[in-house]
Amino acid sequence: GEPIRVLVTGAAGQIAYSLLYSIAKGDVFGKEQPLVLVLLDITPMMTVLEGVVMELQDCALPLLREVIPTDKEEVAFKDLDIAILVGSMPRREGMERKDLLKANVKIFKSQGAALDKYARKTVKVVVVGNPANTNCLIASKSAPSIPKENFSCLTRLDHNRAKSQIALKLGVTANDVKNVIIWGNHSSTQYPDVNHAKVNVKGKEVGVYEAIKDDSWLKGDFILTVQQRGAAVIKARKLSSAMSAAKAICDHVRDIWFGTPVGEFVSMGVISDGNSYGVPEDLLYSFPVVIKDKTWKFVEGLPINDFSREKMDLTAKELTEEKETAVEFLSSA
Repeated sequence: GEPIRVLVTGAAGQIAYSLLYSIAKGDVFGKEQPLVLVLLDITPMMTVLEGVVMELQDCALPLLREVIPTDKEEVAFKDLDIAILVGSMPRREGMERKDLLKANVKIFKSQGAALDKYARKTVKVVVVGNPANTNCLIASKSAPSIPKENFSCLTRLDHNRAKSQIALKLGVTANDVKNVIIWGNHSSTQYPDVNHAKVNVKGKEVGVYEAIKDDSWLKGDFILTVQQRGAAVIKARKLSSAMSAAKAICDHVRDIWFGTPVGEFVSMGVISDGNSYGVPEDLLYSFPVVIKDKTWKFVEGLPINDFSREKMDLTAKELTEEKETAVEFLSSA
């Protein structure tokens, strides 16, 4: 078959180092699909990137037709089928969230414009670099000729974390847990919701609340653990969660490519336009979605209780504020 063109930005970084092998060996697009991998990073990282290219060559992977390392957007974004935007300005000590937003608006405005100019109009764009939701919105606004629905941001890591916490609590595997939801922002205001989640206990499917029988844990420590898991990993490892982030990116992109299993939904940050959950329009907000033919749809009609409503509104409020700050920077960028 024809190779597909896959871009990974921040390609000399930690997450990419865990991600590239999985993509190149066929875990994401299937064992039959040849690939051209395009690796973008900033100029000072090009020597490191050369080492990554050598390693990919040394893996001797049959699907990998070509690896293109570059620091130029016009090379990186050309004719892409999929763009995984991992690279962003990381938050440094003593840095205000506002400073972080300003630096990232510049990056994602530029990359959005490059997508608009050079990529295929069918390109699927996944934003990983934080603040992921707002970075994704800025990229989308800077690429007006690419459908807004083609842009998504990663909340799958949070989704996987939530699944795994439930599985650990019940002594089952993560595969036995389905339909957890991450609502809102990929930040500590996100809301991990298990009101609609199901778990397979001894061959019988039951609701998570019914299975766990500990509402105060589900409404308290469970939520906090998922919200603050990234920080906990950094504290322990002295580095951010690269392995689990890479796995989540693979899950997210594979689901876009091949669709979600029947009866299951997943969480991803998508444009909120036309949602039925009272989330304001024009936000990049994490919802439960199902995917078929490379097209996602909101999971509709889930009842939302007052506890959930409050948490969903709180994270929407944060995203609205982030968006306003970013759009202000965008007009001056």
